[in-house]
Amino acid sequence: MIFCVEDDSGIRDLMIYTLNASGFEAVGFADAREFFAAMAQKTPDLIMLDIMLPGEDGVSVLKKLRRNPATEAIPVIMATAKGNEYDKVLGLDLGADDYLAKPFGMMEMVSRVRAVLRRSQPRAQSQVLRFGALEMNIPEHTVTAAGKRVQLTLKEFDLLRKFMENPERAFTREQLLATVWCEDFLGETRTVDVHIGTLRQKLGACGGYIRTVRGVGYRMEA
Repeated sequence: MIFCVEDDSGIRDLMIYTLNASGFEAVGFADAREFFAAMAQKTPDLIMLDIMLPGEDGVSVLKKLRRNPATEAIPVIMATAKGNEYDKVLGLDLGADDYLAKPFGMMEMVSRVRAVLRRSQPRAQSQVLRFGALEMNIPEHTVTAAGKRVQLTLKEFDLLRKFMENPERAFTREQLLATVWCEDFLGETRTVDVHIGTLRQKLGACGGYIRTVRGVGYRMEA
């Protein structure tokens, strides 16, 4: 989950739309009051924080996050005015993980988010994924279904990994295109359907874990 704190509704809506379309979950807040109310209910994986906010500004919000043991490790990307070096240095000195200079492109934002999330993931994260009778060894790039080795193409492997890392989560075809094939892939959603069909066939009985969500896309469930 990504929290976007941005008072400009147009920019905020575009950020949320782009992040959701890129396979993330994102929600937005117009000011610090709304943001901290949401923080009391849920801890995000990353925070996009604008410096110029009405009322309490982003610098003050960042200071509070870094002083609180419960939130000090949450990655934060600050949005600063273009060319304002002081804001960039201040944000980084206070513990921001990265910054974006306004106006910034949406694809640059997605790339920065992915990079910060990669850096913040624990190194000890499991490299073997399991779901039911499926097992995926990421370093060895192998998959077994009900104890039998399955030969997958690179995209089939990446597609299955996406599902196994996010069990029970439904993905649209557009989200799968953006994250598995890359965000600027000039293909059709039919590409996803074809790969899903082949993947199900190769996995045999385990292919039934990949369910079609009518009107949405696909998800992996037992």
